[in-house]
Amino acid sequence: MSDRIEITRIDDETGHGLGRSADGWVAVPFSAVGDLAGSDLSITDAVSPDRQPAPCKHFGTCGGCQLQHLNDAFVADWKRGIVAEALSRQGLDTPVDRTISVPAPSRRRAKFTLQRTKKTDLFGFIAQGTHTVVDVEECPILAPKLLEAIPHLRTLARLAAPRKRAVTLHTSASLTGLDVMIEGGKELDLPLRERVIEQVTDSDIARLTWGEDIVAERRRPAYKFGKTLIYPPPGTFLQAARETELIVLHILEQELGDEKRFADLFCGCGTFSLPLAERGSVAAFDAEDAMVVALRDAARRSNTLLDARTRDLFRRPLLKHELDFDAVIFDPPRPGAQAQAEQLAMSDVPLVIGISCNPRSFARDAKLLADGGYALTRAVPIDQFRWSPHTEVVGVFRRG
Repeated sequence: MSDRIEITRIDDETGHGLGRSADGWVAVPFSAVGDLAGSDLSITDAVSPDRQPAPCKHFGTCGGCQLQHLNDAFVADWKRGIVAEALSRQGLDTPVDRTISVPAPSRRRAKFTLQRTKKTDLFGFIAQGTHTVVDVEECPILAPKLLEAIPHLRTLARLAAPRKRAVTLHTSASLTGLDVMIEGGKELDLPLRERVIEQVTDSDIARLTWGEDIVAERRRPAYKFGKTLIYPPPGTFLQAARETELIVLHILEQELGDEKRFADLFCGCGTFSLPLAERGSVAAFDAEDAMVVALRDAARRSNTLLDARTRDLFRRPLLKHELDFDAVIFDPPRPGAQAQAEQLAMSDVPLVIGISCNPRSFARDAKLLADGGYALTRAVPIDQFRWSPHTEVVGVFRRG
């Protein structure tokens, strides 16, 4: 019995259970705090009270979820702890709000892969730590439009897939239908193009992009941010769930007062810029020119005071003298916004709200702002990627 390992915590990057052996920490996939594992790292006693039956039959083989065996209360507390620990490591002891969890069947974008074998075609998601595709028939996290489209997407992937190479379908569910971008497809000759267009016509696909070629656009994929429709280019970044947007907008509504001049940094195609423009003037910045062009078009149609500009904020952050705003919102990619945070820390902006999909880089940037005189008054974890280790966080900083 002495060679058994007790799981004492869950790793915040992989979701694996961690326990100490004679040789140090070991990781045991699909384990829970309190479980016991053998020396071969198999679970010998699944005794944790935090366990639940997995809601998906593909769990354990599909690489999309790592935490379906853990109940919602545990995961929410665990993700809150991830944010609190990241901040504490930077010397920031701000109380962290309870985790806000989005509903499970809300993922409006997904990356499907088709892999050919000698016997069949596998269509679904990549198994964790492998290059093998797990063929999926169900998925409890997908929004209904994506789930219903799987048979059509499977057929389209079969048409696109080369013999010896996998093909990937980047798919988003817009208000007007699916926006599908094929990566790694075979050469699109005229006969194949005709078959592909026929398949698109029989489905709810609004736009199909093959590499960089828009093969079919029956309707312009559209999303609504605030009161405004936007028509983004293929491959646009979106929050994975519409519900996440609404949660962040609710936090903004709670924290904003009479501010009228806003900056939205790393603005994408206007998820927060357009709603903010209903309150005042907005200067929006992003490195992706195609998204900025789409945002300009939406701003023009909505007749708002929104000035969208292309600018790489990693290489050219807004300098302190350019930060003449009542409030700044920044929502960078996973590496965070270190260069921009350094400039914000030297600015006189009264209110800064940071949104991040990486608590560690967020905490680093928060420390920079704190050292510059800002107080982190609120930190809100959001569980957008259900049953995965990924944690969103919104932080509110006020100049003292």
